Amino acid sequence: MSHHGTLILIMAIAVVAPLLAYGVARWAPVPLVIFEILLGIAVGPDALGWASHSQFIDTLSNLGLSMLIFLAGYEIDFSSVRGDTLRRATWAWAVSLALGLGIAFALTGGQTGTSFVIGTALTSTALGTVLPILRDSGDLQGRFGTVMLAFGAVGEFGPIIAITLLLSGRSPGKSAVVLFVFAGITAAAIFWALRPRRPWFSRIVAGTLHSSGQFAVRFVMLLLAAMLALSNAFGLDTLLGAFAAGILTRLLLQGSVPESSAEILGKIEAMGFGFLVPIFFVVTGIDFDLSSLLEGGGSLALLPVFLLLFLLVRGAPVYALAPRDLVRRDRAALMLYGSTCLPLVVAITTIGLDEDVLEAGEAAALVGAAMVSILVFPLLALRIRSGKGAAHRAERAEGSEAW
Repeated sequence: MSHHGTLILIMAIAVVAPLLAYGVARWAPVPLVIFEILLGIAVGPDALGWASHSQFIDTLSNLGLSMLIFLAGYEIDFSSVRGDTLRRATWAWAVSLALGLGIAFALTGGQTGTSFVIGTALTSTALGTVLPILRDSGDLQGRFGTVMLAFGAVGEFGPIIAITLLLSGRSPGKSAVVLFVFAGITAAAIFWALRPRRPWFSRIVAGTLHSSGQFAVRFVMLLLAAMLALSNAFGLDTLLGAFAAGILTRLLLQGSVPESSAEILGKIEAMGFGFLVPIFFVVTGIDFDLSSLLEGGGSLALLPVFLLLFLLVRGAPVYALAPRDLVRRDRAALMLYGSTCLPLVVAITTIGLDEDVLEAGEAAALVGAAMVSILVFPLLALRIRSGKGAAHRAERAEGSEAW
């Protein structure tokens, strides 16, 4: 099939997947991305073989991943995600990195490159993937949502930094210098974003918001493209630029046009979740190496091992270092959401395959475990949170009866 036919097939899957998710929701709230990935596997080369690869499709998929990370960066509200909560989130990820690298070195017999890839992959949190689930369930609001954003943001940003330092091909010292320069430029951009805008800026945003001009949307896309190009020019992972662009965009819009920021975000989300992001998840399914996972049985046996390691390496520190004001149910849900991963696992394993430090079966087992994490962990977290809500409603009902 040509790349045009593959794109039509991908978009058809993107339309069918929400229908399947809606139909299954009466029995279980299965995350939408699961259907996108599974249908991608079904049409991929290891199953029906309908989808073909091309540079065009790969470019759209990479843009989808960048948009997913961009939207995750946009969600970070530094006015609420700071102080003790942010410190706890940072320490939890640092412990995860130490655990992940230590376990990976033990599993691989001290193979440095393989250990860095596996250890870093075990520390990620798919905040961009979890956010729609949290938003749809109402869990993004309130104290739990604030804590989840803090731990998720560090779980998304931390592995990107680790990729830069450990998997860039440069020495850690040179990588640290490059990262420091990039951080300085980003800080200058944040300072610029926080400066008051001239009156003409808000006027042209308001004047073109419902016209073909769409100045605000085009300006945001320019910011994203500029940050992606900057990170690429420094030899850094473009996901770092996407995340920084999301943070910059939030600060700029909420500081300059707060009355229109929600509507502008809605337009960007429509472009992201309506077009680019589904392409990334479907292509993830198409690219999934199912034959390597099933070949011989060894790789398949690794899948549940990696799934448990996600909980141990990422989830356990999140649970242990969660703020003390969260009840046990909330901490368990936080642990499960924090252990949910996929986008960065795909990116990290791709680097490992390109650098020939990771075998195809190991990569397939890691990505497969990440897929299962998206299917299982949010469902368990939703059940825990809904059970908490039911318990609270029962307590209120008993209290009102007693009164």
